Amino acid sequence: MQELSVVVPCFNEEKMLPLFIEEVEKIFEKMEVEVVYYLVNDGSTDQTLSILRELAQQNSRIRYLSFSRNFGKEAALLAGLKAAKGDFITVMDADLQDPPHLLPEMLRLICEDDYDVVGTRRSGRKGEPPIRSWFAQVFYKLINNISDTKMVDGARDFRLMTRQVVDAILELKEVNRFSKGLFSWVGFKIAYLSYENRERIAGETSWSFWSLFKYSLEGIINFSEAPLNIATFIGVISCLISFFTMIYYFVVNLIWDNPVPGWTSTACIILFIGGLQLFCLGIIGKYLGKIFLEVKRRPIYLIKEKNFD
Repeated sequence: MQELSVVVPCFNEEKMLPLFIEEVEKIFEKMEVEVVYYLVNDGSTDQTLSILRELAQQNSRIRYLSFSRNFGKEAALLAGLKAAKGDFITVMDADLQDPPHLLPEMLRLICEDDYDVVGTRRSGRKGEPPIRSWFAQVFYKLINNISDTKMVDGARDFRLMTRQVVDAILELKEVNRFSKGLFSWVGFKIAYLSYENRERIAGETSWSFWSLFKYSLEGIINFSEAPLNIATFIGVISCLISFFTMIYYFVVNLIWDNPVPGWTSTACIILFIGGLQLFCLGIIGKYLGKIFLEVKRRPIYLIKEKNFD
């Protein structure tokens, strides 16, 4: 019988984990695959690790590993994918916002319709704050316009993949990871299933507006050189503006012999050019920071405890 590996990143999910296992077990009872769970504790500060230990004692198909501290969801996803040994691998969140009842259809599409990946996407953002939904839509429009790697608006990390696809993803060794982009970059034949947005049953999300904003910036920097091109464009434009401004004031002083000191215009020009320089240096600094992290080659995560070899 073929094995289905279920990779679940966990951060402060003590309330959701028992509910999650109970819910997905109902679905897997109807599927003709052997299921093994790989639950990754990403340095939770609540009782998530204790719950994982209890669940593992109750269910021999549950494997867990725990980080030495919080390394982020991207690290947890990578650790889970590396640990997973199944013929098929699915990535799910523990909050049950990823509907488990889609899994049988996802598996059917791979086995019968020859897809390599079956992803999921939200057909709407009902229940989300309007400002958050608007920024998400802007992000997808922006990234698809400035990057060669196209990302589907509303796509979730929840997807079912073949062993070949996961092996391809694991070939990507970069430290700065943006999984939505990596899943798209590797290619393969993919289908998407749509569903209505679902809210958490219990617990609180660890994704604030600011953390999502920073995550979107990571995606833009990791998959596009457009910000560097923008910085170059701004530099050229600012030089042209400064050049024509100097000509203008030279002509004004030459013709009208303006006796008024030009401290106002000089201050405005200096502030304008200085602001643009700092802006462009900030963009370049972000890319240099990414290079700095890559060349150090630090491990993406450190495992403190696990219940399997």
